[in-house]
Amino acid sequence: MADDPQRNFRSAYYEKVGFRGVEEKKSLEILLKDNPLDLEKISTFSQRFPLPSMYRIHVWKVLLGVLPPHSDSHTVVGGYRKQQYQDVLEALEVMRYIDSSTPSTHVYLRMDQLESQVLPRCSDTSPPDEENEAFLCISRSMEEIVDDPVDCYWLIKCFINQFHSKFGDSLPHLPKSLEHYLSQEEPRLLHHLRTSGALKQLPYSLWFSCCFAGCLPESSLQRVWDKVISGSCKILVFVALEILLSFKIILLGFSRPEGVVNFLRNIPQENTDAIVTKAIDLWHKYCGTLVHAV
Repeated sequence: MADDPQRNFRSAYYEKVGFRGVEEKKSLEILLKDNPLDLEKISTFSQRFPLPSMYRIHVWKVLLGVLPPHSDSHTVVGGYRKQQYQDVLEALEVMRYIDSSTPSTHVYLRMDQLESQVLPRCSDTSPPDEENEAFLCISRSMEEIVDDPVDCYWLIKCFINQFHSKFGDSLPHLPKSLEHYLSQEEPRLLHHLRTSGALKQLPYSLWFSCCFAGCLPESSLQRVWDKVISGSCKILVFVALEILLSFKIILLGFSRPEGVVNFLRNIPQENTDAIVTKAIDLWHKYCGTLVHAV
């Protein structure tokens, strides 16, 4: 069917005046009125379109299982989540694992350890180590996105649990996947990273295990997490790819791997929205819009 010139004009006008995605927003509103919610349709929407910020946290809570598909149960379940949060928090205080000076991210970690039955003995308690760094990185970024501590805890917990249960087997393969797509987009840069010894030392843990928490500012990061939460960890590969492509000239100027790694661990924050937009375009280019995993 031929394109509708009037429709195209309206779309261009909406985008120009700041109402980009008006129709998509209405579609999401309709999906969120279903009872029960169709999680597959909501997930597909999030794969294809950017989530409106006003609905993002609610969609995350639904897709991560913090709230059930039956929307008429959300108030009751939300109350249970809050009470469970308070009970676990008070238990840790009574056992003297935490106090008023404990950083909130460490509180969330101890709460998750208690609920997962892996809380260390109090006599063995020491500051969280590298084993917990991904949890703490994700917690710090989630705190910047979510205001309510109860919602923040449950989103951290469910996000990390879902990520590892769905994509734990795929994580070791993401560096090779990045290498493959870089060979398609910029073989010269790939050759430089290999010959300089930097390829094996890229900050894969920061990019993939931490899902770019601590690397991207939250305004850009939440758009990446939209895709991860809706079912694709391969978006992480394309964000890493676009970072390499965006800073190609700078990276080609480093002769030692330390320079490459130090730069990539502290990339400039000014243009990260553009990087994420281009990364999503690459993801669509290579994977289509409905790919849910690596």
